[in-house]
Amino acid sequence: MSSFRDIKADIIRRISGEEWTPGSRIPNEIDLARSYGTARATVNRAMAELVDDGIVERRRKAGTFVRDVPLRQVRLSIPIVRSEIEQNGASYRYVLLQSSIGPAPEWLQARLALPSTVEMRKLSCLHLADGLPYQLEDRWINLAATPAARSFAFDKTGPSEWLIRQIPFSEVEISFSAASAGPDEAHSLGCAVGDALFRIERQTYWTGQAVTFVRLWFHRGYRLTSRYGPGTDTQSAARTGRG
Repeated sequence: MSSFRDIKADIIRRISGEEWTPGSRIPNEIDLARSYGTARATVNRAMAELVDDGIVERRRKAGTFVRDVPLRQVRLSIPIVRSEIEQNGASYRYVLLQSSIGPAPEWLQARLALPSTVEMRKLSCLHLADGLPYQLEDRWINLAATPAARSFAFDKTGPSEWLIRQIPFSEVEISFSAASAGPDEAHSLGCAVGDALFRIERQTYWTGQAVTFVRLWFHRGYRLTSRYGPGTDTQSAARTGRG
């Protein structure tokens, strides 16, 4: 009996060999299951991976088709900075710089479509590698979505580590940019005001409700690398260097 990996590999072979050309319709799952001598669920899993890989596409009420142009996707995980630092062979340390509770600022209300009455837990944290500033984290947590964040101390555990144990997410928006260091960023990361830094902004939702918004500033020389290779899952990794 064929495994889903066998079926996936054979479908890729048939597409590469132009048995099924770009734009052509692939036989339905029932017919494929019969031809491979396996359960429909096994075929469904193979097809789901091919959809995720951008090789085929499903069209509502029409079937599954070979993509005219394969869709290349890069998947970025949401890393835990402690793991990122330790995987680079460095010693991790966490410092809570500031904590407060209050209404979301107007710019954040607009960005996350929050009502003006919502309360947020605002945290500023510094993550260090071998005693040197690595990442400055400015985070807002929606207390309507995660009430437990109101009383948690966050003095020993960073917000990301805590949040992944508290609430899942169904939608994420991530932005990458270069930004000039202001006085707070320069002081925390040990750089000059105006230095160009790598910045990530990320907002997460659960079933339509905003959970958190975070702005991450990285030390000078930080580099984010994503890899994609045939037959492997897309991975994300961070490499560091100070310049």
